Amino acid sequence: MPQPRGKRTLWRWITLSVLFAALAVAGATIYAIRWARPILRTRVLETLSAHFKSKVELAGLDVSLANGVQVEGRGLRIFGAFDPNGYEPGIQPLIAVQEFRFQTGLRGLLESPTRVHSVFVKGLILNIPPRQERPQLNGMQKWSKKISMVVDELVCEDTQILINTLKPGKAPLDFQIGHLKLEDVGGSGPMNFEATLINPKPVGDIQSVGSFGPLDLGEPRETPVSGHYSFTHADLGTLRGIAGILSSTGEYRGTLGGIEVDGTTDTPDFRLARSGHPVDLHTEFHAIVDGTDGDTYLKPVKARFLRSAFTANGKIVKSDTPAGHDIELNVVMDKARIEDLLRLGVRTEPPVMSGPVTMRTALSLPPGPEDVADRLKLNGKFDISAGEFSNDKIQDKIDALSLRAQGEPKLAQKHADVNAPSDIAGTFHLNSGVFTFSRLNFSVPGVNSDIHGQYSLDGNIFDFHGKLRMEAKLSQMTTGWKSILLKPVDPFFSKNGAGTELPFKVTGTRSEPHFGLDFGHDDTEAERKDGASSGQH
Repeated sequence: MPQPRGKRTLWRWITLSVLFAALAVAGATIYAIRWARPILRTRVLETLSAHFKSKVELAGLDVSLANGVQVEGRGLRIFGAFDPNGYEPGIQPLIAVQEFRFQTGLRGLLESPTRVHSVFVKGLILNIPPRQERPQLNGMQKWSKKISMVVDELVCEDTQILINTLKPGKAPLDFQIGHLKLEDVGGSGPMNFEATLINPKPVGDIQSVGSFGPLDLGEPRETPVSGHYSFTHADLGTLRGIAGILSSTGEYRGTLGGIEVDGTTDTPDFRLARSGHPVDLHTEFHAIVDGTDGDTYLKPVKARFLRSAFTANGKIVKSDTPAGHDIELNVVMDKARIEDLLRLGVRTEPPVMSGPVTMRTALSLPPGPEDVADRLKLNGKFDISAGEFSNDKIQDKIDALSLRAQGEPKLAQKHADVNAPSDIAGTFHLNSGVFTFSRLNFSVPGVNSDIHGQYSLDGNIFDFHGKLRMEAKLSQMTTGWKSILLKPVDPFFSKNGAGTELPFKVTGTRSEPHFGLDFGHDDTEAERKDGASSGQH
């Protein structure tokens, strides 16, 4: 049944009204977007240019009207501060942003400054130039431009801080920050931040909270920074040759060009892969990170494990070829136990000797793919007092030698329980997993000896040669008819005021050493070579 003419006319007018309304809204939206885009672009550029007193470039800006005004930008570059009197910044931007986005209201566009609660940024690069002489930026005091936008917080992903250096062959200091949140961005004071730094080796995330800024535009590396950090569950197994789970906490302060750090580390299961014996390692350290070249100075590191402690001072130098860090330290051990050191560094169980030890050594650990034990270099001196061998066979032979050397062969034959303490002191050099002793003095009651030789951390090399000097004459070291027969030869073995002097050797392996006389060894030539080697060290 056809509708009355009046009703058809009514529906026609309703349809046309809806159509016109839709066109009006679309037109208004298009107009608003066209109107908002230049306003927002101008305010973004004006605000950044005024805040940083710098030239600013923006590759693109898109605006949409969904839940207010949605803004997306890309290719933002902020150059270093310049002086209207003539000084121009470098061609490399101080700050570069891959993309950013934020939201505001239409009413906010009519206000000046426009207030934005939160800006999301991806791919932020803060590129700190090297320290160098530059003109005084006197014109900066005259530089004035209206701040037309205020931001409460900045949320960043994939942030990178590069601190460059003028030193040849030195790569910039590179901080990789996975997540960064900055507050109080628009103010003239420091910005509060929360950050997650990505640590490549050992692998793990460092959580940090602190303050940054205000950014020093004339000398960016003088920008203040302070805060505290925590680094937990870091797997040292990513560093070849060592293992354990490290945790560290601490505080830092200073500027981007020089950061001082005070912290502690705990590794309850620290171990060298070569020995495999875990120890509870704790350290306290004070470090200075030099932003001019990326080097870290340790002043000092105090460490303790088992019943031993040591102090180290030195530096960690960033290396590019091969990639990594070159560690150079001076280590002092005044309160340590030789069994602790052996347990940490040697696979043999139990440790071959126990007793107090003092040590001074230069430590070098260059970067490279090899195990830590193979890269580690030591050059120093040590002193073990009143040491005892854990191997009963070795200690029994030492005890018997001590008694005979004092002219008590009968007690030696009865295996008297004397447990002669051993004093050992010397100079050593470690390279490629092999200890070389250019001078090693060994003494027990009645015996003094000078030794030189080598042994390897894997226990397969044990080769020492030297001379034994004993208080008793050769004939006094035995009994019966042997003593009588040896009396005529006593003068031939009495040298340098000693009752008896004999060449000897210790060979085999660390766990199964063999003792014997060494008349066939050219000790004079060996001493000459080792003396020259010691001078080179």
